Amino acid sequence: MNTQQVNTALPATTAANADKNKDIWYAIVDCNSFYCSCERLFRPDLWNRPVVVLSNNDGCIISRTDEAKRLGIEMAGPYFKAKPFIEQYGVTTFSSNYNLYGDMSKRVMDTLRFLVGEQNTEVYSVDEAFLALSGWKVADYKALALHIRKTVERWTGISVSVGIAPTKVLSKMANHIAKKNKQATQCVYVLDTPEVIQQALARTPVGDIWGIGRRYAEKLNNFGIYDALQLSLMPENWVRKQLGGVVGARLLKELNGEPAIGLGDELVTKKMIATTRMFGVPVTELQQVKEAVATYIARAAEKLRRQKSVASVITVFMVYKAEQLPGGHFRHGPSVSASVILPNATANTNELIKPALQLAEQLYAPGKIYKKAGVLLSGIIPAEAPPGNLFVPPSGNANGKLMEVMDNINGSMRNDVLHFAAGGTGRNWKMRQELRSPRYTARWKELPLVQ
Repeated sequence: MNTQQVNTALPATTAANADKNKDIWYAIVDCNSFYCSCERLFRPDLWNRPVVVLSNNDGCIISRTDEAKRLGIEMAGPYFKAKPFIEQYGVTTFSSNYNLYGDMSKRVMDTLRFLVGEQNTEVYSVDEAFLALSGWKVADYKALALHIRKTVERWTGISVSVGIAPTKVLSKMANHIAKKNKQATQCVYVLDTPEVIQQALARTPVGDIWGIGRRYAEKLNNFGIYDALQLSLMPENWVRKQLGGVVGARLLKELNGEPAIGLGDELVTKKMIATTRMFGVPVTELQQVKEAVATYIARAAEKLRRQKSVASVITVFMVYKAEQLPGGHFRHGPSVSASVILPNATANTNELIKPALQLAEQLYAPGKIYKKAGVLLSGIIPAEAPPGNLFVPPSGNANGKLMEVMDNINGSMRNDVLHFAAGGTGRNWKMRQELRSPRYTARWKELPLVQ
């Protein structure tokens, strides 16, 4: 972490020229190896040492430090396969600690909002945010990027990379270059001239372009298009036909420096909300299944209330354990599901739990081994004016107040401190987190000690 004093004001050279260029440019701020950076923040002994973080149930590697990458540890590789290698080279391994990561993410995003304004900040993911920049001279963007990087690192302890360009697609490209060459770029890169943009396009494979997935990359390769520069030179009609119509046309404009994708709303109203988890151990008892379903429906209801919506349809599904075949092969276990339409759309957890548990009982088959369960809320509409039912009285406001209190307590204390009894107390089915670090910022008893 850079300990140099950072001035909270924007760079003086930039502020002085704020009225000379009104064009909007875009920056993306991306946390470097975010989960690992959160772990290292409270473990200074791990700086410059290889660290990895695992997915749910300690299944796969989902975050690696640069030191771990240099050892050849693969992203998304199964932990059990990499474990002997990890132990051989002394790689420090952590289970996912989402309480810590969520809190640190909020601190990073709040810092960015302070620097450029909430209206100019779009949180793209837990470790990325787009910033809309206007009023700066192009020559000042590198100083601005360095200022943003140093301020975030100083205030939060999380290292970031910053890419700036005339469009969002190009800013992602700039950020990729900054992250790939950290020492040379100081983790910032600006595509500030046509020549620099052309060089960046030429060195970017089409598969690395933001918005181009694996299937589209293969399709473009079959046409002899291997890098972003080649794609940027294609006719618009051809790109529209091959890359999804309007979406492809916008991508082409962005590659050529013409903004076509603005900042999106930070909170997008979802049409479906799902919560699903792998069990930490194989589950066979109905009570364990019901506890899991009740816990998942409570989590989904929180998301529903957060976007100020209500749902009228509940779907519950369960997945059987995989079947082992001769030769050491496995066959994925089948899934079963059932749905119910509610008499009144609601976001109250207590009104969603009962029908969800009835669906779980309906699906449960004695003697079967389950590895996963989940819930899906659909039929989502705004909470302000849900349609009524002449034969069923609407929910009282007391339940809404209860949900608000529960959300506030759980939001501040984390980890479902307050929950309905249907979710159980022991929860032996919960996902494995055998290597989880303390929740340094979310539990009084786990606060770091300074000696």
